[in-house]
Amino acid sequence: MPVRTRFVFLMHPKEFKQEKNGTGRLTALALADSQIEMGIAFDDNRVVQGLISDPANYPVLLYPAAGARNVSEGGLTPNDLAGRRLVVFLLDGTWACAKKMLTLSPSLQRLEKLMFTPTEKSQFVIKRQPHEFCLSTLEATHQFLLALESFGLDVYPDPLQLPRVFRQMQDYQIACASDPERHGYRRQPYKLPPQRDTLPKHRRGHRNLFWQPFDPVNLPRR
Repeated sequence: MPVRTRFVFLMHPKEFKQEKNGTGRLTALALADSQIEMGIAFDDNRVVQGLISDPANYPVLLYPAAGARNVSEGGLTPNDLAGRRLVVFLLDGTWACAKKMLTLSPSLQRLEKLMFTPTEKSQFVIKRQPHEFCLSTLEATHQFLLALESFGLDVYPDPLQLPRVFRQMQDYQIACASDPERHGYRRQPYKLPPQRDTLPKHRRGHRNLFWQPFDPVNLPRR
């Protein structure tokens, strides 16, 4: 699907190697001219640094930090771009991984940060989220594109595509998990997250981005 914005998914090695069907991969496959760069520190990544230094680009980090421009509230306009192409970097990994990636990448810290106000709660039914507005990479990209289009910053030709792919991926995984013929897939019948026993907070995987205005880089360690 062609969009004006170029999305660059900065994927932590754990996400890249273990999550073969993660939502970051699905999103990169769905959007034309998007790409994945694997790593933890990106100051020496030639692709990332080339995109940041290119005067034809307007590079930003999609990150809900304090002081980030809220695109949903008109925080970015076509005049700000001044004919440059919007290049959006996204950190793809758990909060702990994203914190480390940003800490080790001063060039990313210096980028202007954008955020948006979520219009829908997460539909990630096969994974437990620590908060209803914790969004997967795919959901965050989808809602961000909706916000960009509403202010004339992009054209989102098929806003049903990403949610449809997201549902299909989850339906397939649920079908596999519920299939009694798949021996060894799991030891107990599959249950949706609300039906499972609540895990202690220290065992919950805080995945993906929580779209409220605070800076998780400066959160105290658990």
